[in-house]
Amino acid sequence: MAKMTVAQYLVDRLVEVGLGHLFAVPGDYASPFLEALDATPGIVRVPNINELGSGYAADGYARFKGVGAACVQYGVGTFSALNCAAGSWVERVPVAIISASPSTRGRFLETTKGILFHHSTGDLEADEKVYAEVTVASEIVTDPDEAPAQIDRAIVAMLTHRRPIYIEVIQNVWSLACAAPVGTLEAEPLVSEPAATAAAVEAAFARIQAATLPVLWWGVEIQRYGLQDLAQQIVDASGLPFTTTSLGKTVLDEAQSAFVGTYAGPASPGLTRAVMALSDCPVALGTIITDDYLDIMASSYDEMIEVNDEEARVGRAYYPYVTLEAFLTGLLDRFQADEASPRQVALPEPQLDQDEEAPDRPGGLTYNVFYRQLTDWMKAQELLDETVLVLGESTSLYVFGNLFGLPRDSFVAQAAWGSLGHETGCALGVALGSGKRPLVVAGDGGFMMICQELSSLARAGCNAVVFVMSNKGYAIEQAFVDIKAFTPEGAFAPFDVLPAWDYLALAKAFGAAGLRVETTDELAEALAALKGLKDVPALVEVVIPEKDLAPQLARLAAPPPQLRKYGQSG
Repeated sequence: MAKMTVAQYLVDRLVEVGLGHLFAVPGDYASPFLEALDATPGIVRVPNINELGSGYAADGYARFKGVGAACVQYGVGTFSALNCAAGSWVERVPVAIISASPSTRGRFLETTKGILFHHSTGDLEADEKVYAEVTVASEIVTDPDEAPAQIDRAIVAMLTHRRPIYIEVIQNVWSLACAAPVGTLEAEPLVSEPAATAAAVEAAFARIQAATLPVLWWGVEIQRYGLQDLAQQIVDASGLPFTTTSLGKTVLDEAQSAFVGTYAGPASPGLTRAVMALSDCPVALGTIITDDYLDIMASSYDEMIEVNDEEARVGRAYYPYVTLEAFLTGLLDRFQADEASPRQVALPEPQLDQDEEAPDRPGGLTYNVFYRQLTDWMKAQELLDETVLVLGESTSLYVFGNLFGLPRDSFVAQAAWGSLGHETGCALGVALGSGKRPLVVAGDGGFMMICQELSSLARAGCNAVVFVMSNKGYAIEQAFVDIKAFTPEGAFAPFDVLPAWDYLALAKAFGAAGLRVETTDELAEALAALKGLKDVPALVEVVIPEKDLAPQLARLAAPPPQLRKYGQSG
């Protein structure tokens, strides 16, 4: 029987399932694994500054490649990366977190003589226990003979359920011999119960046909499970208008006439809000419904069709063991067999938006002024197909969510988990996974949490652009705490005020190009310079008024009265 080391086995299995880059922060317990990886053709170790950077980058990479991985040190590294794994869990991103722990001898000494080995809490299974809560599989490999089965089981679970996994190997086991891989690893097919699937499809189709304004509401699971082409066929066969969640933005091409905008609750464009408010049959397919959508869940729950990876709901009727793919296939069959489809659906007039915020000086920048100028430039320069917009948990997410016309798979936002800093941290993974240039729009608070990953971008020669919206405060936090702070007489809470940073000096220190813009003219000059920038990232400070309150955020921070049934005070 052919043999190889446990370290080589794990590397080979990761390469086999499509991993071309692994993001890493070194640690002595895991060094045999990294040595094996560096010696293996077809995969590249990408260094990061800290574990958040590795985890975020692996997450960004997996959103395009279908699998990502980060290797971090035991204890201090795994607990740091836990936030990343939790975000990948919530947003259905298949990422492997790889670590290693004290050797067999070290474990013996720790348990028998009370010697606390470095980075250990004293509970040698603590890391695995914690990760079990945010992974679909968590393994501690202690025996080389069992290693192949444990590794294979975890990777198959990751591919099947599109969720993260945790693999920890005892330090000395990395170099021990195990059996070579047998066969290839693939996702196990999710089994849909035929009778329940047929009943769910028939009930849903009947409800859609009886509705005056049915709307397809696509979510990120469409992309995660490789169902985008099937979803597009349903749009074409049905003739129905469609929207997406913020997390699912660009799961389909948004340049088509059926697209009515991205639905982000009250922060949505006027057309989207009108369509969703008047829809008597929202059809949520592959969506992760967060508290951005409390309004529609309060007003339209009984009229809604909702199908996720393993369950369907039509109104108040539930259909367990119905997979998303089986449901969509059945629904497409019904539309294709229906003589009245595709149908023409009359759309309502858009709801009127509030007046946009005014710059504090002629030619000054606001969230919306910046958004329009950047996206107009991208369209004029024909850059939409060459770039990926990456948005953070900030006001800008809800502003840029209003954009129409984006191509498929060109927008990334951690819109459900919402970890500040994810956008800058994941940019390197997005670049390597997509082969496109990331244009990151970060809040200053989020950027401050992960700024050192600008150094990782520079080290990799990645020409990502990070726009930092510099208003010296946690604006989105303040809006939900007390929106009156944005009035002329109001004041931000002390805990929502940020320190002043010299972003130009920071860019220089990290090896990036640095720019600062305060006006539309300066932004135009900066964009012209950025277009030709190669092999180096850029950090652009976008100075906006401290009390600039984008109307999208203003609407979101003031939920409608019906939400009081959920105990929301606003």
